[in-house]
Amino acid sequence: MKRLVIATSNVGKIQEFSEALDGFAMSIESLPADYRAPEETGSSFLENALIKAMTAVKFLSLPVLADDSGLVVDALGGAPGIYSARFGGAAVSDRDRCAFLLERMQGVPPYERRARFVAALALVWPDGQKLTAIGTCTGEITTSMQGERGFGYDPIFYYTPLRKTFSQMTMSEKAAVSHRANALKQLQERLRKGNAQ
Repeated sequence: MKRLVIATSNVGKIQEFSEALDGFAMSIESLPADYRAPEETGSSFLENALIKAMTAVKFLSLPVLADDSGLVVDALGGAPGIYSARFGGAAVSDRDRCAFLLERMQGVPPYERRARFVAALALVWPDGQKLTAIGTCTGEITTSMQGERGFGYDPIFYYTPLRKTFSQMTMSEKAAVSHRANALKQLQERLRKGNAQ
Protein backbone atom coordinates (compact mmCIF):
# COMPACT_ATOMS: atom_id res chain seq x y z
CA MET A 1 0.00 0.00 0.00
CA LYS A 2 1.11 3.51 -0.71
CA ARG A 3 -1.02 5.14 1.98
CA LEU A 4 -2.81 3.75 5.03
CA VAL A 5 -5.00 5.77 7.37
CA ILE A 6 -5.34 4.78 11.04
CA ALA A 7 -8.88 5.63 12.13
CA THR A 8 -8.11 7.04 15.55
CA SER A 9 -7.06 10.29 17.17
CA ASN A 10 -5.35 8.42 20.02
CA VAL A 11 -1.63 9.20 19.74
CA GLY A 12 -0.65 6.05 21.66
CA LYS A 13 -2.58 3.80 19.28
CA ILE A 14 -1.18 5.53 16.19
CA GLN A 15 2.35 4.97 17.49
CA GLU A 16 1.69 1.28 18.17
CA PHE A 17 0.11 0.73 14.75
CA SER A 18 2.82 2.65 12.91
CA GLU A 19 5.60 0.59 14.48
CA ALA A 20 3.80 -2.73 13.97
CA LEU A 21 2.87 -2.05 10.33
CA ASP A 22 6.17 -0.54 9.24
CA GLY A 23 6.84 -1.84 5.75
CA PHE A 24 3.21 -2.55 4.83
CA ALA A 25 2.53 1.03 3.72
CA MET A 26 4.78 3.80 2.42
CA SER A 27 2.83 6.38 4.43
CA ILE A 28 0.83 5.80 7.63
CA GLU A 29 -1.48 8.69 8.45
CA SER A 30 -4.01 9.72 11.08
CA LEU A 31 -7.51 11.01 10.36
CA PRO A 32 -7.81 14.57 9.02
CA ALA A 33 -8.93 17.30 11.40
CA ASP A 34 -12.28 17.76 9.63
CA TYR A 35 -13.29 14.10 9.94
CA ARG A 36 -16.33 13.33 12.07
CA ALA A 37 -16.26 9.89 13.67
CA PRO A 38 -19.42 7.78 13.31
CA GLU A 39 -21.58 6.68 16.20
CA GLU A 40 -20.45 3.27 17.46
CA THR A 41 -23.70 1.32 17.27
CA GLY A 42 -22.26 -2.20 17.06
CA SER A 43 -22.91 -4.88 19.66
CA SER A 44 -19.31 -6.16 19.61
CA PHE A 45 -15.77 -4.82 19.32
CA LEU A 46 -15.51 -6.16 15.76
CA GLU A 47 -18.78 -4.59 14.61
CA ASN A 48 -17.64 -1.21 15.92
CA ALA A 49 -14.22 -1.54 14.26
CA LEU A 50 -15.91 -2.27 10.93
CA ILE A 51 -18.28 0.71 11.32
CA LYS A 52 -15.32 3.02 11.95
CA ALA A 53 -13.24 1.63 9.07
CA MET A 54 -16.01 1.60 6.46
CA THR A 55 -17.17 5.12 7.36
CA ALA A 56 -13.63 6.49 7.05
CA VAL A 57 -13.05 4.68 3.74
CA LYS A 58 -16.14 6.32 2.24
CA PHE A 59 -14.94 9.73 3.41
CA LEU A 60 -11.29 9.38 2.35
CA SER A 61 -11.27 6.83 -0.51
CA LEU A 62 -8.11 5.34 1.01
CA PRO A 63 -7.36 2.07 2.84
CA VAL A 64 -8.28 2.48 6.51
CA LEU A 65 -7.35 0.47 9.60
CA ALA A 66 -9.73 0.88 12.52
CA ASP A 67 -9.77 -0.75 15.90
CA ASP A 68 -12.22 -1.08 18.70
CA SER A 69 -10.77 -2.22 21.96
CA GLY A 70 -11.59 -2.31 25.61
CA LEU A 71 -11.41 -3.97 28.96
CA VAL A 72 -13.62 -6.87 29.99
CA VAL A 73 -13.82 -7.45 33.76
CA ASP A 74 -15.40 -10.71 34.92
CA ALA A 75 -16.44 -9.37 38.35
CA LEU A 76 -18.34 -6.53 36.63
CA GLY A 77 -20.25 -8.88 34.34
CA GLY A 78 -18.02 -8.06 31.37
CA ALA A 79 -18.12 -4.29 31.87
CA PRO A 80 -16.92 -1.88 30.72
CA GLY A 81 -16.58 -3.91 27.47
CA ILE A 82 -17.54 -2.03 24.30
CA TYR A 83 -18.28 1.02 26.48
CA SER A 84 -14.70 1.20 27.80
CA ALA A 85 -14.00 4.61 26.26
CA ARG A 86 -17.16 6.07 27.79
CA PHE A 87 -17.13 4.26 31.14
CA GLY A 88 -17.78 6.79 33.91
CA GLY A 89 -18.76 9.53 31.45
CA ALA A 90 -17.91 10.73 27.95
CA ALA A 91 -15.63 13.61 29.01
CA VAL A 92 -13.75 11.75 31.77
CA SER A 93 -9.93 11.45 31.66
CA ASP A 94 -8.15 8.10 31.48
CA ARG A 95 -7.03 8.35 35.11
CA ASP A 96 -10.52 9.25 36.29
CA ARG A 97 -11.89 6.28 34.34
CA CYS A 98 -9.39 3.99 36.07
CA ALA A 99 -10.35 5.44 39.44
CA PHE A 100 -14.04 4.91 38.67
CA LEU A 101 -13.42 1.25 37.79
CA LEU A 102 -11.33 0.70 40.93
CA GLU A 103 -14.20 2.09 43.01
CA ARG A 104 -16.53 -0.45 41.41
CA MET A 105 -14.02 -3.20 42.31
CA GLN A 106 -13.73 -2.34 46.00
CA GLY A 107 -14.14 -5.46 48.13
CA VAL A 108 -13.55 -7.88 45.23
CA PRO A 109 -10.96 -10.46 46.40
CA PRO A 110 -7.74 -11.09 44.43
CA TYR A 111 -8.94 -14.42 43.01
CA GLU A 112 -11.98 -12.72 41.44
CA ARG A 113 -10.18 -9.78 39.77
CA ARG A 114 -9.59 -11.53 36.43
CA ALA A 115 -9.90 -9.34 33.34
CA ARG A 116 -8.90 -9.26 29.71
CA PHE A 117 -8.16 -6.63 27.13
CA VAL A 118 -9.76 -7.23 23.73
CA ALA A 119 -8.79 -5.57 20.45
CA ALA A 120 -10.67 -5.99 17.18
CA LEU A 121 -9.06 -4.69 13.99
CA ALA A 122 -10.71 -4.01 10.65
CA LEU A 123 -8.67 -3.09 7.58
CA VAL A 124 -10.91 -1.99 4.72
CA TRP A 125 -10.02 -0.94 1.17
CA PRO A 126 -12.04 1.41 -1.08
CA ASP A 127 -12.97 -1.54 -3.32
CA GLY A 128 -14.68 -3.27 -0.38
CA GLN A 129 -11.98 -5.80 0.53
CA LYS A 130 -11.70 -6.43 4.26
CA LEU A 131 -9.29 -8.03 6.72
CA THR A 132 -10.23 -8.50 10.37
CA ALA A 133 -8.49 -9.82 13.47
CA ILE A 134 -9.22 -10.11 17.19
CA GLY A 135 -6.56 -10.26 19.89
CA THR A 136 -6.84 -10.69 23.65
CA CYS A 137 -4.59 -10.44 26.68
CA THR A 138 -5.56 -11.84 30.09
CA GLY A 139 -4.59 -10.28 33.38
CA GLU A 140 -5.95 -8.94 36.68
CA ILE A 141 -7.27 -5.63 37.97
CA THR A 142 -4.99 -4.04 40.55
CA THR A 143 -6.22 -2.24 43.69
CA SER A 144 -4.43 1.00 42.76
CA MET A 145 -2.92 2.69 39.70
CA GLN A 146 0.67 1.66 39.03
CA GLY A 147 3.07 3.03 36.40
CA GLU A 148 3.31 6.14 34.25
CA ARG A 149 3.43 4.80 30.68
CA GLY A 150 0.66 3.79 28.30
CA PHE A 151 -2.90 5.05 28.16
CA GLY A 152 -6.45 4.01 28.95
CA TYR A 153 -6.72 1.29 31.58
CA ASP A 154 -3.00 0.38 31.42
CA PRO A 155 -2.25 1.55 35.01
CA ILE A 156 -4.73 -0.93 36.56
CA PHE A 157 -4.19 -3.95 34.28
CA TYR A 158 -1.66 -6.34 35.84
CA TYR A 159 -0.02 -8.85 33.50
CA THR A 160 1.02 -11.77 35.70
CA PRO A 161 3.81 -13.33 33.56
CA LEU A 162 5.83 -10.07 33.67
CA ARG A 163 4.59 -9.03 37.14
CA LYS A 164 3.84 -5.54 35.87
CA THR A 165 0.91 -3.41 34.87
CA PHE A 166 0.79 -2.34 31.25
CA SER A 167 1.80 1.14 32.46
CA GLN A 168 4.97 -0.25 34.03
CA MET A 169 6.07 -2.02 30.84
CA THR A 170 8.43 -0.65 28.24
CA MET A 171 6.99 -0.14 24.75
CA SER A 172 8.75 -3.27 23.54
CA GLU A 173 7.43 -5.38 26.44
CA LYS A 174 3.88 -4.24 25.81
CA ALA A 175 4.24 -4.72 22.06
CA ALA A 176 5.14 -8.37 22.64
CA VAL A 177 2.10 -9.33 24.72
CA SER A 178 -0.76 -6.84 24.40
CA HIS A 179 -4.19 -7.52 22.93
CA ARG A 180 -3.50 -5.02 20.15
CA ALA A 181 -0.14 -6.67 19.44
CA ASN A 182 -1.79 -10.09 19.20
CA ALA A 183 -4.42 -8.75 16.80
CA LEU A 184 -1.76 -6.97 14.73
CA LYS A 185 0.28 -10.17 14.43
CA GLN A 186 -2.77 -11.93 12.99
CA LEU A 187 -3.39 -9.02 10.61
CA GLN A 188 0.25 -8.98 9.48
CA GLU A 189 0.12 -12.68 8.70
CA ARG A 190 -3.06 -12.28 6.67
CA LEU A 191 -1.57 -9.32 4.79
CA ARG A 192 1.47 -11.41 3.88
CA LYS A 193 -0.78 -14.19 2.61
CA GLY A 194 -3.10 -11.78 0.83
CA ASN A 195 -6.19 -13.11 2.57
CA ALA A 196 -8.44 -10.09 2.12
CA GLN A 197 -12.15 -10.91 1.72
